Amino acid sequence: MARAFVFPGQGSQAVGMGQTLAEAFQPARHVFQEVDDALSQKLSRLMFEGPEAELTLTENAQPALMAVSMAVLRTLESEGGWRLADKAAYVAGHSLGEYSALAAAGSLNLQDAARLLKQRGQAMQKAVPVGVGAMAALLGLDLEQAQAIAAEAAAATGKVCAAANDNAPGQVVVSGHKEAVEKAVALAAEKGAKRSVLLPVSAPFHCPLMQPAADAMAAALETAEIAMPAVPLIANITAKAVSDPATIRRQLVEQVTGTVRWRESVMTMKDAGVHQVVELGAGKVLAGLIKRIDKDIDSLSVGQPADIESALKILG
Repeated sequence: MARAFVFPGQGSQAVGMGQTLAEAFQPARHVFQEVDDALSQKLSRLMFEGPEAELTLTENAQPALMAVSMAVLRTLESEGGWRLADKAAYVAGHSLGEYSALAAAGSLNLQDAARLLKQRGQAMQKAVPVGVGAMAALLGLDLEQAQAIAAEAAAATGKVCAAANDNAPGQVVVSGHKEAVEKAVALAAEKGAKRSVLLPVSAPFHCPLMQPAADAMAAALETAEIAMPAVPLIANITAKAVSDPATIRRQLVEQVTGTVRWRESVMTMKDAGVHQVVELGAGKVLAGLIKRIDKDIDSLSVGQPADIESALKILG
């Protein structure tokens, strides 16, 4: 039986995240300092003190979430006297969490991961003017139903609408032009969705409107050093294991416009013998999704100093 470490995506950020870790553990302080230095920005102060509106900006939230995940991992490794590869058979991350996963597995170095996520956030925000795009969670529908609704909404409006995140059974997010997403919400109600919720996001992520951001990331990643990860990554775009650096590079570009196949990724890990998934970083979103995907998988979230001690007992 195997274990996987997973890393959260945007939406898990909150003012104060990482602060108690930094106060309690030197490895966490080192991570935050390294990320601040890489970005020539006091990102850690923004994480600890806010303001929330600034932390929520995509270009800040993305490297900040990665920093907290890495602070948790480095603390666990230091306190436990082990490396990730000793305790996990796979890594995976939700959207930006793939960069955290790759940094955790030694495929990207911490400073490069921070810089790439800053660029990714800026490029994603710039790709579509604020107010032009939208995202909505369709609840109570499966991926195929959501894809059919997105296609119908796109055809009806002549605009872009696509399935962005397949998060868990009955939780699919669609993304695209505001008119098309609003049409999808209306169609979902007619087609038996329990409810549909427009999400408070600043851009329509993971749909074809993000192509300018994908192009920007292709250029940024071309020169980035990507090593073979210590354990395979379960990639968002394929829900399959990958270790080849050239493939990882390509798939990081593809995931900007592609669907985050989280539900399938979790099932891939289960089929590969994973019995326990440990979420490292801010919040407990992924642990909650994993429970909904498969109740037989044991999930654990580690993000606060109090979690470190109990996690070390479980991880050994």
